[in-house]
Amino acid sequence: MCGITGLLNLDGAPAPADILDRMTDLLAHRGPDGRGVFRDGPLGLGHRRLAIIDLSPAGAQPMRRGDLTISYNGELYNFQELRAELESRGHAFTSRSDTEVVLAAYAHWGPDCLRRFNGMFALAVWDAKERTLFLARDRYGVKPLYYACFGERFLFGSEWKAILAHPAAQRRLDLEALAEYFVFQNLFTDRTLVQGVRLLPPGHHLTIAPGQGEPRIQRYWNFDFLEPAHPRSPEEYAEEMDALFSQAVRRQMVSDVDVGSYLSGGIDSGSITCLAAQERPGLRTFTCGFDLHSATGLEMGFDERVRAEHMSYLFRTEHYEVVLKAGDMERVMPSLVWHLEEPRVGQCYPNYYVARLASRFVKVALSGAGGDELFGGYPWRYWRGASCADLPSFIDNYFAFWQRLLDEDQLRRVFAPVWDRVRHQKPRDIFVKVINGWEIPACAPEHFINLSLSFEAKTFLHGLLMVEDKLSMAHGLETRVPFLDNDLVDFAMRLPVRLKVRDLRQNLRLNENEPGSKTQRYFQRTGDGKVLLRQVLGRFVGEDIHTAPKQGFAAPDASWFRGESMDYVRSTLFNGRARIYQILDRDAVRGLVTDHLEGRINRRLLIWSLLNVEQWLHTFGDVA
Repeated sequence: MCGITGLLNLDGAPAPADILDRMTDLLAHRGPDGRGVFRDGPLGLGHRRLAIIDLSPAGAQPMRRGDLTISYNGELYNFQELRAELESRGHAFTSRSDTEVVLAAYAHWGPDCLRRFNGMFALAVWDAKERTLFLARDRYGVKPLYYACFGERFLFGSEWKAILAHPAAQRRLDLEALAEYFVFQNLFTDRTLVQGVRLLPPGHHLTIAPGQGEPRIQRYWNFDFLEPAHPRSPEEYAEEMDALFSQAVRRQMVSDVDVGSYLSGGIDSGSITCLAAQERPGLRTFTCGFDLHSATGLEMGFDERVRAEHMSYLFRTEHYEVVLKAGDMERVMPSLVWHLEEPRVGQCYPNYYVARLASRFVKVALSGAGGDELFGGYPWRYWRGASCADLPSFIDNYFAFWQRLLDEDQLRRVFAPVWDRVRHQKPRDIFVKVINGWEIPACAPEHFINLSLSFEAKTFLHGLLMVEDKLSMAHGLETRVPFLDNDLVDFAMRLPVRLKVRDLRQNLRLNENEPGSKTQRYFQRTGDGKVLLRQVLGRFVGEDIHTAPKQGFAAPDASWFRGESMDYVRSTLFNGRARIYQILDRDAVRGLVTDHLEGRINRRLLIWSLLNVEQWLHTFGDVA
């Protein structure tokens, strides 16, 4: 796990060493164990190393093999199998690293090697003979990779702050991206908050060469949930999933350094921890809890420390906790925003704190991310699509739900000062463009839920993965996600919906004449999601854990914003000199925030986003 960056002068000018050094050093937090640069005429590659596999100098990067040189960030969990296959085809290796296997695989299969990789990665390969630069990102988007073309300068990096270190980079806020964020609390397109800087989409690769012009971008993989044509028995699915899940965890334990695990108290991280602790007795585990003295309502149940401690006892782990209080968000915000670069999907500062805790003891942590998105963990969302009669109604209902911060009327009022510059952007068109990548066989509940799963894996899960990468790498910590093992994902995408959401059709018939009443209440029973997953993982964590309702990882910010953190909210967002009011309408923003502070409506997500963007404008203030 590392940080990569580089540049290619499309006019053939030599790559400047001082600029490449500056770009590389801005990623030092991602790789504190080593540093390397490589230049070849117009091409420069930079690398910061976090040594996980083959800690010797033989694993240093950029790594050269004949005409090919690589700067690579990631882990291949099947690299030993690929190495054996490549050795049988005549390839020889001088290190034990997966990096050398990636490079040999590219030399042997070209871009098709990506289809063979089971892991997480962002990589750059320079072909000195063909004078071509190749970039690629893993299937699911676990590892980020940004790029930009500024005139004749093509730039890329694990984080866009490295790109902005180049003097050719134009430092302007992308207002269209900001408006997109304030609808979805996420970016569904490849935009970033900096004009001209793009995020290479998951499952894509890019090729560019001097004199070529625009980069050529191609997709090699996509999520696609489908009902199986010939479904098997639940027992057969359960046995296969048991084997695949165990295999995924074992695969991702490969490491030459200490591995730990996050332990939230739920079935996903609990099951991973159970298996990991069998592989490594005395496994270290990490939990983030919350001081709930001032919490109210549903937020009074947000702390999962008791369940996590119980599982730690059962699995005999060495357990550590961090407990957050009102005010911890304010303290960490400047550092958080600098590392995060752009906000996505919810209040993520607890992730920062628990990653910091884990990094004090281990260099690798296992995460339960992906279990909900793959196996139907959000039943209260799916009713919006499951009861639809056709695709247009599905789009209407699901788009309405995913306007997480502002609806289109509120967006127009909040962005009034710059509306002429963003009015041509249509959030619904952005949403539909994501949906247009898939077709449904028929207008049936199962197919609409599969469409929901495909959409959420491509957007919401991707946002979660981006946050996890940035905030773990801020502390030189590698996070791995066993649920995103290729074989397990392929299995999940062909698992019948009835084994994800309980009694689907029976409950949809509860009240056919009143869509959204009893149907909605059924889907809000959180125990009715992840049917097969709960059954299988119950073998590892026990009855009391696998039957417990799902609980998200979130602080009680709705309560804190109305109580102990109210002064922070007011001093930041009611400040006449706040930088957001160079872009947003002061009265519209204050009205929405006041609705929350006075208890009329819960706008904790919007308040978090406003606070985050205000800090963003201070941190990256020269982006104007």
